Amino acid sequence: MRATIRGLFLGMTLLLGGCVGNSGMPLASHVDLSRYAGRWYIIANIPYFAERGKVGSYFDVTFPNDRVRDEYVGYPKTFSAKPFHFVMRGYVVKHTGNAYWRESPIWPLYFDYLILYVDSGYQNALVGYPGKQYGWVLSRSPSMDDATYRALLRRFAALGYKTDNFQRVPQTPSEIGRPGFQR
Repeated sequence: MRATIRGLFLGMTLLLGGCVGNSGMPLASHVDLSRYAGRWYIIANIPYFAERGKVGSYFDVTFPNDRVRDEYVGYPKTFSAKPFHFVMRGYVVKHTGNAYWRESPIWPLYFDYLILYVDSGYQNALVGYPGKQYGWVLSRSPSMDDATYRALLRRFAALGYKTDNFQRVPQTPSEIGRPGFQR
């Protein structure tokens, strides 16, 4: 019963947050959906309850029937754990250069997916959320050099994000427990 009440409370909190819209944050000017599709490893994020403590996390993004399908996969605490996953379905908001999506784990809850930046080679991307309480540093590769990571965090900082809130997501067993990585 407690878990159900807590789940409803968290769901309502996210629902209210998701109704805000993109809050005027500058989005990527144009996103080529065919190039954006595929696997994106979560290099760092401002963790929320569903992603907190996960390792080896990634999103698989597809566009069946001109809709968004975004599957999250992460392993609780260790790479040998049973993977945790959920699917968000939604749509691309018109007249946004394909950079603003509305996604839902279950109707009627919808959340904003704001592509703030994607590099020209579609190898790295930044995804934000209204109010700047959540953010994701994404890469096509599970590893990212420190210079690229710092440069991407500077982009978040220029948008008003508190970059101290970002935590690296372990993508290899050797990263688990290292300073700056989620535990």
